[in-house]
Amino acid sequence: MEAMAGGRVAWGALALAAPGLNVKLAGLGDRDTPELRYMIRVFGSRALALGLGYLLSDPAARRRWRRLCLVVDVCDTAAGAVHLVRGDVPRGSVAGLVAITGGYAALGVLARRNEDPA
Repeated sequence: MEAMAGGRVAWGALALAAPGLNVKLAGLGDRDTPELRYMIRVFGSRALALGLGYLLSDPAARRRWRRLCLVVDVCDTAAGAVHLVRGDVPRGSVAGLVAITGGYAALGVLARRNEDPA
């Protein structure tokens, strides 16, 4: 879970500092616009906050952060799956992003199942 949170912090910081690079890494360089860079920064802020919130919390608060992160990851994966089905975003790009968010969601589900029932 700490590695996932670290990944959120790294991605969020990169998205804020270099949204154009993030667009290229996602395979969307041909669609790079100021609007897309703005949205990358918005989601980068969210990723940074989720990661830091988890890493800087005590064990009880981390449990809540894990649940919040799981909700975000499931929503992101579902949204990506819709675009994958529609075909309105390059399939390779959206498939890669869905694999990342889906992986985070799957690990979040496993962590949730292994939580103490306190």
